[in-house]
Amino acid sequence: MKQKETLLNTQDNNTSLMNELEEDHVGSADQTPMRADAFQMDDELKMELISKHFKEIMHILGLDLEDDSLQGTPNRVAKMYVQEVFSGLNPKNRPIPKLFENKYNYDQMLVEKDITFYSHCEHHFVPIYGKAHVAYFSSGKVIGLSKINRIVQYYAKRPQVQERLTVQIANDLKEVLRTDDVAVVLDATHMCVSSRGVNDTNSMTGTAHFDGKFKDQNIKTEFLNYINSKTDLR
Repeated sequence: MKQKETLLNTQDNNTSLMNELEEDHVGSADQTPMRADAFQMDDELKMELISKHFKEIMHILGLDLEDDSLQGTPNRVAKMYVQEVFSGLNPKNRPIPKLFENKYNYDQMLVEKDITFYSHCEHHFVPIYGKAHVAYFSSGKVIGLSKINRIVQYYAKRPQVQERLTVQIANDLKEVLRTDDVAVVLDATHMCVSSRGVNDTNSMTGTAHFDGKFKDQNIKTEFLNYINSKTDLR
């Protein structure tokens, strides 16, 4: 009897620990967890299968799939998952930025702030949305500004944790720009916090990655002051 009670207590403790880990959104490695065979199936087949399974989910929930408002929902969700909100899972969609010579010999930080992004929490598949702020020092090359936005969007369009998203954006920019002098800050709202669970609609989550020159406290402070200001950099 005592042995049984000990086993039950151990199971309860393990269950409690797992629940805490899930709620605390523990981050994993900086690579999105993907199977080796993730792209053996083409997009059309993926959408067909997702539609079939989502239809079953709706059926289990008791929804009337004959209703004219609901009957197209499985196909819409499948298309949204594969071609839109999770399109960043497919490496073929990774933006290929073109670099330009820094002909102006601009040697100060370049900042692009308030880049709007939408992502999805990988623990509950509900939205994460917010602003990304990016800065870098040129190593002799500069990148088209819209390409910074595209890199942010590419990594956001996949199931994510915010910590990993921050690192993925920073690492890609460092690779593309051929410099470690990169800073990335994300401010985001998590619907898994505001629309369920604790139902906190006021909190935001901030993450940051500073490398190269941005490890210098003065340069870091200059960057942070600018992204928190309401005025243009002069």
